[in-house]
Amino acid sequence: MLRARVLTAIVLLVGLLAAVFYLPAAGWLAVCALVCAAAAWEWGALAGFARPLRIAATFAFGAACLMLGHAAGFASPAASGGALLVPLYAASAAFWLLAVPAWLARKWALSNTVLALLVGFLVLVPTALALVQLRAIGPWPMLAAMAVVWVADIAAYFAGRAFGRNKLAPSISPGKTWEGAIGAVLAVLSFGFGILLWQGASLPGGALATAAALVAWTGVSIIGDLYESLLKRQAGLKDSGSILPGHGGILDRIDSLTSTLPMVALGALLLAR
Repeated sequence: MLRARVLTAIVLLVGLLAAVFYLPAAGWLAVCALVCAAAAWEWGALAGFARPLRIAATFAFGAACLMLGHAAGFASPAASGGALLVPLYAASAAFWLLAVPAWLARKWALSNTVLALLVGFLVLVPTALALVQLRAIGPWPMLAAMAVVWVADIAAYFAGRAFGRNKLAPSISPGKTWEGAIGAVLAVLSFGFGILLWQGASLPGGALATAAALVAWTGVSIIGDLYESLLKRQAGLKDSGSILPGHGGILDRIDSLTSTLPMVALGALLLAR
């Protein structure tokens, strides 16, 4: 299992870097639409969709990503805008910051088909478009935004294994602990300030504001992880899929990105105005 996990991670990283640095804008948009479609297929399993609806949602979400990306100008090599997507990103942010905490507390289920489709759209399509937008701004900013989440995930895992005593959400994800969450926060603060200092970048709003943003970023990434864990538990699934040996499905790998990347993209658009 560990061997498969490591090999899959290496292949994914190499494939991601190759796509990010060598594909043209239209090609990267197509890749993100394919990832969105694959994740939509897995979302259908979490929501309990019948096969015809899963297929329809897969094509619809992928097509929506392509159409919105083209409408925002992301198929053009010079594109770095995306103002058209501000309402979509804002809706995504509202969902994660307002609806999901209540959802986790009350443990609602995706029992309504229309609701499941709407939520799936809000979870997946803004994430895919955020990947396209951030790459249009620059490959390194996009990778840095993703790396913050990866650092949080890895630090939470190892800190939780080493020091974990107090469960974070035992009825949703028994393996997660408060100690792991604290480890994630400390790692993200170190990573974030390290990158900013290394680049000689000014701290937006000062050190305290930057630290608060990094802590909030980590918290939102944990919420994304917990949300998918809840849906898997309710669906009786260990993983969202099996397409990635040793890792499960696409959703298992992007759960924390779904809650964070649209907010990063929204922040980038608002700061550019």
